[in-house]
Amino acid sequence: MHWLRRSCYIAMLMMLSAALLRLPLVAQAVPAAYRSPHVLWVGAEFSDVRASFPYQSSQRLFGVGAFADFKLNGRIGIEGDARFLRFGGFENSTESSYLAGPKAYFLTRGRLHPYAKLLVGAGKIHYPFEIGDASYFALAPGAGSDYRLSSRWMLRAEYEVQMWLNSPGYANEPSHELTPNGFHVGVAYRVFR
Repeated sequence: MHWLRRSCYIAMLMMLSAALLRLPLVAQAVPAAYRSPHVLWVGAEFSDVRASFPYQSSQRLFGVGAFADFKLNGRIGIEGDARFLRFGGFENSTESSYLAGPKAYFLTRGRLHPYAKLLVGAGKIHYPFEIGDASYFALAPGAGSDYRLSSRWMLRAEYEVQMWLNSPGYANEPSHELTPNGFHVGVAYRVFR
């Protein structure tokens, strides 16, 4: 009878040991230090964009912009951009955009942080020859990379295509949506972590 009781204790001890080996072990119940994954970068950029007006032209627009990049965690963020393309337009035409949306980081290696994004917002154009001004709903997929110079400073380069829906919208004219696209390079400063 003692051998049966002893065997049961040994079997229960072995099952408990096996169960404990499968559970993750924790060194302490409450973390000693906590660092938020949220990071806010703000910056300025220079843009070189193929203007979408006149249709099928090789006209380039140049300008400046500002952006804010809020990282929710290591892979996902939210970005907001405002761009003002005031130089080089056909007969004093200008374009600007105000966009925001999600941004996903992938294949991060060391200081290099590649990303893809899809922003939405408003695209505005001042047409040449005093035709007038117009605003359109814009979708803007893009891809690029951040390069961390230090814990506070970052460079970035990206390519973005904007699709201004239902543009230009002239009566009795064929519709050729405006699609400004081009390169943006900038520098950013980390505001908080």
